[in-house]
Parts: sequence; C-alpha cells; structure tokens
Amino acid sequence: MKITVLDANTLGKDLDLSRLSSVGDVTVYDITEPCNVEERIKDTDVVVLNKIKLNETNLAGAKNLKLICVTATGYDNIDVAYCNTRNIQVSNIVGYSTNSVAQVTVATVLELATHIREYNRYVTSGNYTNNGVANRVSPVFHELSGKTWGIIGLGNIGKKVANIAKAFGCRVIAFKRTPDTEYECCDLETLCKNSDIISIHTPLNESTRNMISKKELDMMKPSVIIYNAARGAVTDENAVADAILAGKVGAFGCDVYSIEPFPSSHPMQKIAKLDNVCLTPHMAWASFEARNLCIDEVILNIESFKNGIKRNSVN
Repeated sequence: MKITVLDANTLGKDLDLSRLSSVGDVTVYDITEPCNVEERIKDTDVVVLNKIKLNETNLAGAKNLKLICVTATGYDNIDVAYCNTRNIQVSNIVGYSTNSVAQVTVATVLELATHIREYNRYVTSGNYTNNGVANRVSPVFHELSGKTWGIIGLGNIGKKVANIAKAFGCRVIAFKRTPDTEYECCDLETLCKNSDIISIHTPLNESTRNMISKKELDMMKPSVIIYNAARGAVTDENAVADAILAGKVGAFGCDVYSIEPFPSSHPMQKIAKLDNVCLTPHMAWASFEARNLCIDEVILNIESFKNGIKRNSVN
C-alpha cells in the first residue's frame, strides 16, 4: 500500500514519521504547493495531510486513492461530498489534542486577563529598576474567580476548558446545539450578553461560519475577553478587528485564521501588535505529546482500513 504524506512540516521536524512504514510504503514531502498536489497523489493509495486542500480538481486523477487521513479533528479542507462519489474514505483524529488546546486556551486567557506581557516588558525595559518603587499594579487586572466563562462548542476540548474554568471559580455557561445536562447551556445571545470570557471550540460548517459577527459582538460586555481556538471563519474577522479598535471588546486571542498564514491585507494585521491582543500561529493543538499521539492514531486508522474496518471515518 502506497502512503503519501503531503505536508510533514506542519507536524514538526521532531516527529519520527518512519513509524508509518509499518503500514505501507511511505513517501514524505515536507511541503506540497497546490500546483503539485495532483502529481504527487496520482498513484498513491493513502494520503496523509494536515492543511492541504483536496477537492475534485486535484483528486480526479488519483485513480488508486482509497483513504485520506487528516492529521486533525477538523476536515473542512477536504471535499467529503466528492470523496463519497469516489468511495474514498476520509478519516480524522479525535481527542488527540484536547489537553494541548485546552492548555493554550487557558494560558492565552490568563495572559490577556493579567497583562503578563506588559508587566514583563516593564521589568525588561529597565523601568522597574529605574523607578525605585518595589511594585507596580498598573495595568489593573481582575481575578477570574466569580467571572462567567462562556464556551461555544462543548466537545472534548470545550469540556476540558469548562472544567479548568470551574477550578478557577468561574461560572461556566455553554452554547451547544444539543444541550448537555452536565453543564449550564443557553442560547448564543444569552452567552454573548452574560460572559466575561468567551472561548470558541466549535467545528466550522455552514451553521457556524461567521457565527460571531458584528451582531454578536455588539451584545457583549466591552470588557469581554474572546479567544478563538476553533477556525478563523467561525468569526467575522473584520468585525472582530473593528470591535477591538473601537474599544467594544476588552481583549482578543486567536490561534486560527480564515487564511493561514494570514497575508498583509488580513484584518488581524490591524490589531496584531496591540497589548490587548494575543495572536498565535495555529499551534494550540501541537504539543509534542499531541503530535505523537496524532501519528499513532493515523497508523491505527490505516491498519483498520486495511482490515476492512472504518475507524474515525467522517463519511
């Protein structure tokens, strides 16, 4: 069985991808430009990828392709409907990055809530030494205890964040399509109006695209901290940038964007250097442990497929 890895660099150079040879004959490409995808997959049986977009245009010539393994939970970069017409199985990875994303979510919220970067800059700039005052308490920060943390998307990651938020003493409310009796669920409007912190962990689909738009942002408290760990297009990025610049949002953190990496014309460029904004390069999922588990899961998906068993199939 021929296995082709299209974008190994997105998984990190520290991973041992030779493990994949246990389930097939592996060819690894560090980077694949869109113009090269069709040529590189035309004779392969299995494609392993992270961010590459696959659709009818580049899949049509892949006559031997039987399985696409996405090294992620989200699979919006794959035209699953077309794969169905070709009987190509698409398998994702579930739960591998829960701890990693939850950790980065909380770390970013804490940074924005406590202004750690600004306090650190005060010390490293020499101002702390030269000022002669033993401490500094500006900018003002507040404890999370007693605050309301709203979670959009209550899957594995959302629930992990909810449990951590509770440990800080937060009231947790959640917006979820199917209410969960374990958590206090509400509609999106109620969540937007009542939350001091909002973290987003929902998949991207037509019902969630631009679900946080100007309308929702206008409902929020002007002190709200928003963190997006889902997909960039779940938010209206222009509306978010405008709300930050207008002082209608207290702070914003984000690890995901509608275009990755985002270009110089992207709305995030307008706010990237602000102290109340923390942008990271789609790394929340990528702890060393999570990436290794991801490869283990890909191997299990391929083994299962070879044995006629659908594992983590999204179609």
